[in-house]
Amino acid sequence: MDAIPGITKARKALLSACLIGVGFGATQQVLAAATDYKDHPKAKAFIEEMVEKGLDRDFVTGLIHDAKHQKSIIKAISRPAEKRLTWGEYRKIFLGQSRIDQGVEFWNQHRDTLRRASQQYGVPEEIIVAIIGVETRYGRHAGSYRVIDSLATLAFDYPPRSKFFTGQLGELMLLLQEQPLDPKAIKGSYAGAMGFGQFIPSSYRHYAVDFDADGSIDLLNNPVDAIGSVANYFKRHGWRSGQPVTLSAALDKPIESDKLSKKLKPIETLAHWRNLGLTFDPQLANELKATAMRLQAVDGEQHWIGLHNFYVITRYNHSRLYAMAVYQLSQEIAALKAKQQQVANG
Repeated sequence: MDAIPGITKARKALLSACLIGVGFGATQQVLAAATDYKDHPKAKAFIEEMVEKGLDRDFVTGLIHDAKHQKSIIKAISRPAEKRLTWGEYRKIFLGQSRIDQGVEFWNQHRDTLRRASQQYGVPEEIIVAIIGVETRYGRHAGSYRVIDSLATLAFDYPPRSKFFTGQLGELMLLLQEQPLDPKAIKGSYAGAMGFGQFIPSSYRHYAVDFDADGSIDLLNNPVDAIGSVANYFKRHGWRSGQPVTLSAALDKPIESDKLSKKLKPIETLAHWRNLGLTFDPQLANELKATAMRLQAVDGEQHWIGLHNFYVITRYNHSRLYAMAVYQLSQEIAALKAKQQQVANG
């Protein structure tokens, strides 16, 4: 354990306790579980790579041997919702009344923390709330897969994104040195995202903050750290305080789909979209860059303009549908909270 750089005595004790049950003969059940990746060539190569980077061999080997292949993870990542749902179908999932009500409840419960995060990072409170609402229903559904299983399965047995998830598995190993987390107990999504805001290991390491200043960063159980970390993530990805996110647009003339934006990052100016026949808020300057999109709603097609902050939301999840769900949920939550406050004030 001494080979792990920068590790505290308390952290050594936690990791040692975890390793006792990970794969070194403690019980026959653990030994049986450890066989899944014991002889996998990619797993062996990964262990060697981590050792070369200075990590303790027994630590890494124990965790990898304890990891279990999950067929359901491969199935889930092969059928992402964004590729099979229309905007109307996607919206119904994330903008139900219960999620809106729970968003106001979460906001009221953590109003001081949210206000502080918004002031410090320049991100609207309702956007922070909506992210956590879309990701985990405000911490209620943070995932049921062990993160070590998710990342090992995708790193070693999902060739299309093996490189990415091998990197995330390595980030998890580093994270486990830095934070007091039980490697066998951490649960998250099928893609290895964790906690209230569903941070993957690299995001956890680079963007998470100790927002309550207690000496550790806990995104799994501590909503204060989660709120500050979501706000910091958006600031670090270029959120522009006080600027709009997206606008509904009308058509002056038909526009073929291939003329609309294919990429998430804004490239064309608002002047470009106006010249093509889209009409929207005339007060926005022509030189602003934006995307234009057509979404299939329940009652027909909708056209939207996505500005810089809309693109920033897609840095959290690379999907127009996701970003639109976050934005519209944020507006619904803010509207309900304002209405309730008005009633309370008489």
